[in-house]
Amino acid sequence: MKLPPDIAPHFEFRGGRLHVERVALDTLGARFGTPAYVYSKAALVDAYAAYANAAAKYATRGGALVCYSVKVNSNLTILNLFASLGAGFDIVSGGELARVIAAGGSPGKVIFSGVGKSVAEIRMALAAGIACFNVESLSELRRLSAIAGEVGCVARISLRVNPDVDAKTHPYISTGLAENKFGIAYRDARAAYREARSLPHLAVIGIDCHIGSQLLDDAPLLEALDRLIDLIDLLDEDGIEIEHVDLGGGLGIRYGNEAVGTMPPVPADYLARVFAHVDAWRAARYGGKPIAVMFEPGRSLVGQAGILMARVEVLKPGTSKNFAVLDAAMNDLIRPALYGAWHEVVSVVESGAPETVWDLVGPICESGDWLARDRKLKLAEGDLVAFLSAGAYGMTMASNYNTRPRAVELLVDGSDVHVIRERESIASLFAGERVIV
Repeated sequence: MKLPPDIAPHFEFRGGRLHVERVALDTLGARFGTPAYVYSKAALVDAYAAYANAAAKYATRGGALVCYSVKVNSNLTILNLFASLGAGFDIVSGGELARVIAAGGSPGKVIFSGVGKSVAEIRMALAAGIACFNVESLSELRRLSAIAGEVGCVARISLRVNPDVDAKTHPYISTGLAENKFGIAYRDARAAYREARSLPHLAVIGIDCHIGSQLLDDAPLLEALDRLIDLIDLLDEDGIEIEHVDLGGGLGIRYGNEAVGTMPPVPADYLARVFAHVDAWRAARYGGKPIAVMFEPGRSLVGQAGILMARVEVLKPGTSKNFAVLDAAMNDLIRPALYGAWHEVVSVVESGAPETVWDLVGPICESGDWLARDRKLKLAEGDLVAFLSAGAYGMTMASNYNTRPRAVELLVDGSDVHVIRERESIASLFAGERVIV
């Protein structure tokens, strides 16, 4: 069996067994158990290089910074790897900032997004000396200035502008429409920037937007960029100088169920189109002044680098459905139940069982506990299966529903295997609880 290289780079079948780099996955199942998230270091490095190499070409025209979106996969080893490669980080909580610092990331390369930053989180970020706050409301703008004044510093800010551009993605992960909770409405942004300039403890340095996730066409992103450019020209008339443009993230990956001919944008090609837009504008309307560009990729950096491996516990043929009950469930990978998301599923070891159409489900007491539907697979009880393209929004969205410990996380580097997060014990799940008699 041959896997599509754009869905599972550095994962391939050899001798009927699925390998990640130079390690057979069934050996990992025997050694570490299941469910298990398994990542390829080479896939992570290659994905980051696609952005970094393209960004390097803009170095002399203002520079470009790739800020990994921590919410997508926040394991310390993965954060440390990206930090070592030169990445900045996009965070949405104080906890994510603590993770970045613990992983060796530079606070000076951190941008803080999110609609509901608490007073404690703002104080924490100011003390750490982060690069920029992406402010999403007038209330936050005023709160941030007041807190910065209390601690005796100046907060560097961008305003996250909602450009009202349809990203044409799932409504749960669309963030750039007027009906979404994110950002400041485009029509109100100029006045908001004027207020920001008037507040004593703020330094206006940038402009930001993020219109959604899993985008399979970069046209909406370029449309949003053009709207930001028009706004920057108006701000220039007001004497407000913008030092950087932050276009957020959102580039999608191929999961395997896309329409024929649909391919996500290649990061290098997308960045080249962005830089061409910016260069043309700088030359024609911005006096050729340099301006930095920031990106906040997440899924496109880690999505294809990881799989979720599970074991078939029970095969339950039925009159209308055949169920393969796994030891993984919606608490381990919630995307299918939450979004109706698709993941390609393959047997880790090629089986001699007859091919049958299965629904792959978990043992959780919910009818919504399914991971894949109507898949033709050769399965026997005890077999291992791998859900591909699971490196993004897998472990970070996992829960302990039904008092289920979260999975072990493994990183494979050539023939070396590293436990980068231990499997939780049941006892640890209620260690902080108290019985009051």
